[in-house]
Amino acid sequence: MKKYGCLVCGYVYDPAKGDPDNGVAPGTPFEELADNWVCPLCGVGKDEFETL
Repeated sequence: MKKYGCLVCGYVYDPAKGDPDNGVAPGTPFEELADNWVCPLCGVGKDEFETL
């Protein structure tokens, strides 16, 4: 699975780790994140991420 990086703060979403602090289980692909999911560090939406 591809990792995605936040263009604003540099946070990397790693599907293998998910985002457990925000209810996203490990193994969840970026494409399957809820539309209202935001970067846990800076709060921008998914549209501010790019494939790494």
